[in-house]
Amino acid sequence: MPSCDSPSLSVCYLVHDLNDAAVARRVSALVMGGAVVRLAGFWRREAVDRVEKSEAVPLARSYNAGFLQRLALVLRQLLSPDRRLREAARADVLLARNLEMLVLARRLASTRQQVVYECLDIHRLMLRDDALGAAFRLVERLLLRRCNMIITSSPAYAREYFRALQSFAGHIELVENKVNTLPAHWPGQGETAQAASNPWRIGWFGMLRCPRSLAILAKAAREAEGGIEIVIAGIPSHPDLDDLEARVGQMEGVTFLGRYRPEDLPDMYAAVDFAWCVDFFEEGLNSDWLLPNRLYESIAHGAVPIALEGVECGRWLEQRQLGLVLARAEGVVDRLVSMSRADFERARKRVEECPRDAIAFTPTDHRLLVGRLEELA
Repeated sequence: MPSCDSPSLSVCYLVHDLNDAAVARRVSALVMGGAVVRLAGFWRREAVDRVEKSEAVPLARSYNAGFLQRLALVLRQLLSPDRRLREAARADVLLARNLEMLVLARRLASTRQQVVYECLDIHRLMLRDDALGAAFRLVERLLLRRCNMIITSSPAYAREYFRALQSFAGHIELVENKVNTLPAHWPGQGETAQAASNPWRIGWFGMLRCPRSLAILAKAAREAEGGIEIVIAGIPSHPDLDDLEARVGQMEGVTFLGRYRPEDLPDMYAAVDFAWCVDFFEEGLNSDWLLPNRLYESIAHGAVPIALEGVECGRWLEQRQLGLVLARAEGVVDRLVSMSRADFERARKRVEECPRDAIAFTPTDHRLLVGRLEELA
């Protein structure tokens, strides 16, 4: 909510993908918190000039897993910034999502402007144990000296990466990947839960970037001999999953629904019992640190999340005594085959009792975030 005695904070949001649903959620949060937002950035699917009713400047098309290609596009803007980009950058705060946009923000920022780095996922290039990885970390470390604040989505990112690896001593604001709004009839309102399915159904929804998860889930459906079904939906974002639809067509007990819209989520989650929140894409590093959006999304829609012990997602669930936390992902078959309906109903009841503010942003959250940015400006 805008302050009644001061002008609205203006934010230029530099983003890697104008089509990203997470970008739209952040824009919505900033606007609800009282900021005036303009965007500029690349796009993956289509050029757009508005995101959540905020004006956007589309710069160029980029591609999944095209980090180096995006750096080339950034270099072009560094050498000759687009006129519309320079206009959009006339703001109190430059909010840069991901490293390539932080490079661009540093080029555009004047001495009076505040630069904030939003990093919700640590790219694998940043974690390479070679000269290339060291070079990218050095570039980021130098850019962080000009940053007034980092926004990140998991305590592990702050603890294991920005503090321990990058030695950042400034303020880190934790903004988890919660949902912006809860479904109209979410389980926490006392809505009667859907009956458990027979067989058990596991949903794997969102950005699909983990080939090992596909292999584990397919094997679970096969070994359970009809006792477990897998429902997959979303956008394949790993080269090994480009032929996902064709591969799933040959798997017994596995269904691929393709892309979906946000309004499809209630029906999708209503059709499953569990949500797969396991990720091996960057095992031991980013996959161990992240708190994915599907964690909060699944709870908001009444599905029981499945995660691993010893990773941040599993710790989040264990702290709240929620979900199924497995010692090994491959153990999902034994865990579900031995689960009684009463056990499942207890697990789902815990999900339904999860406090609203643990999984969804409140208006206060949005005002506090914008307030942090106002303090900088």
